[in-house]
Amino acid sequence: MKSEVIEKIAALLTAAFGLVAALAWNGAIQAIFKELFGSAESLIPMIVYAVVVTIIAVLATIWIGRIAEKAK
Repeated sequence: MKSEVIEKIAALLTAAFGLVAALAWNGAIQAIFKELFGSAESLIPMIVYAVVVTIIAVLATIWIGRIAEKAK
């Protein structure tokens, strides 16, 4: 049971660091969009931002999946 608790804690810590990194990238990408479009609060920049982040997330997920598959 002790090793299972340690595994769960490790998974939660990894997820927490992933969230922190995602929030940091979110802020950075929003700042870039503010530079390009002026205001990030208008509809078009928000939609473009959402699409770009979604594309990046999909590509990263595919890439990580391929790396994990090769590691097996």
